[in-house]
Amino acid sequence: MSGAPRVLITGAARRIGRVIAIELSRRGFDVAIHYNTSTAEAEKTSRECGGAPIFQADLARVDEIRRLFREVGERFGPLNCLVNNAARFTRFNALDISEADWDFIHNVNLKATFFCCQEGARQMKAQGAGRIVNISSLGGIRPWAEHVHYCASKAGVIMLTRALAKALAPEITVNSVAPGVISFNDVDASTQLMIDATPVRRAGKPEEVAQAVYFFLTAPDFITGQIMAVDGGLSQR
Repeated sequence: MSGAPRVLITGAARRIGRVIAIELSRRGFDVAIHYNTSTAEAEKTSRECGGAPIFQADLARVDEIRRLFREVGERFGPLNCLVNNAARFTRFNALDISEADWDFIHNVNLKATFFCCQEGARQMKAQGAGRIVNISSLGGIRPWAEHVHYCASKAGVIMLTRALAKALAPEITVNSVAPGVISFNDVDASTQLMIDATPVRRAGKPEEVAQAVYFFLTAPDFITGQIMAVDGGLSQR
């Protein structure tokens, strides 16, 4: 691959997505930043990535996803890599989840992840190679009683990753990073219980998720369809 690889990170204005963007920029990638409503935060992330271009889109709408990737291809160039990080997270008793609650989570966490993979893969196939990393979750591996809809969406991302690894081979690798408890100084009582149960006895750092993403984006192309839990061993409990 000649020149710096071009990577789009969805949901890169804040939190884990922001840290992934900064890490990849620091490691020599040309970074494009997607955001939906967090304009000021996206602009700040852009500055932290040396003036990386920003792209707005509501990923709950497939027409917006297609517009996003068209604009990325035109303004930034065809993608070599894609990191599907954008996600939603809510907590409900299973008996209280409405259709709207279900769709709010799945429209972005699962449906948008697929259609972003589809659009990114079209650009990568045209170039003969590419790397996709989907951010799933420990909640896609282990069941959480108050997050049934979220867990289902992230389990879907994990199976989507495995199926796409077969569907898009041999040109494109597709892997997933599944974060456990990642701290942003917003730990509540239930989260603290998960931290206490984590074998390494601490919360994870967003930089550790970013390093796992970097691994998959630079790993041998013989590594595909894999799920890496960045969770301090919590998935083994």
